[in-house]
Amino acid sequence: MNTTRLEAFSDGVLAIVITIMVLEIKVPHDTEPAAMVPLIPVFLSYLLSFVYIGIYWNNHHHMLHTLQRVSGPVLLANLHLLFWLSLVPFATGWMGQNHRAIAPSVLYGAVMVMAAVAYFILQGRIIASQGPDSLLRRAVGRDWKGHTSLSLYLLAMLASLRSPAVGQALYALVALMWLIPDRRIERVLSN
Repeated sequence: MNTTRLEAFSDGVLAIVITIMVLEIKVPHDTEPAAMVPLIPVFLSYLLSFVYIGIYWNNHHHMLHTLQRVSGPVLLANLHLLFWLSLVPFATGWMGQNHRAIAPSVLYGAVMVMAAVAYFILQGRIIASQGPDSLLRRAVGRDWKGHTSLSLYLLAMLASLRSPAVGQALYALVALMWLIPDRRIERVLSN
């Protein structure tokens, strides 16, 4: 099977994830600007998660372009990734509504950790399907950026146990780290 259906399905799921997140931002009934103040943490939580979903979408898109065909293990690994990303709206909403609480910040990190692990698994299934001359293997190398992200997510979860604000700042740091364009796959595909 080629990658077209896999890409379309994944794109659809990620679009729904973003839609669900924005629908969680409730419009205040009061018309005074002060009514917007309680929504600031909710909006910031949404913004962080929107950036994360965008990063996953972008990297997923590039990764799939290294594939010639889709195998069963790749399909299952992709569904695994989409499962964890589909939980982002719940974790986002809970953290946004309870930004000073420990459990929502830790749960947000747990979802990010599991999404990162699922991404690594998908990456591994794609590399395995490509064989010893894997384009993706050449592109990602040791994947220091991916491993650093996973470590920072775990650190952020631990930090959230003492200070949710510090944990959330670390989640934002990981997002900022990925906003710097990652051209590894593009370079390998252009050669």
